[in-house]
Amino acid sequence: MTITVYGIGCAKCRGTESIVRRAIAETGMTAEVVRVGDVRDIVTAGVLLTPAVAVDGVVKITGRVPSLKEVKAWITG
Repeated sequence: MTITVYGIGCAKCRGTESIVRRAIAETGMTAEVVRVGDVRDIVTAGVLLTPAVAVDGVVKITGRVPSLKEVKAWITG
């Protein structure tokens, strides 16, 4: 599983990455976390608002920090 966190490095983007990593640790899942910060790459992925998270290429959320519960549901379900 690959989880991509899109963001330019703001506090919300860093917080999103932290939540994603915590969800992986707490569920015991194996996943690669990739951070994309280049604006061109973000827009190419179809993301217009950051932070954003994609799981295996499918964008799950944009424009806000997800809850730990949301991320756990994405990676276990």
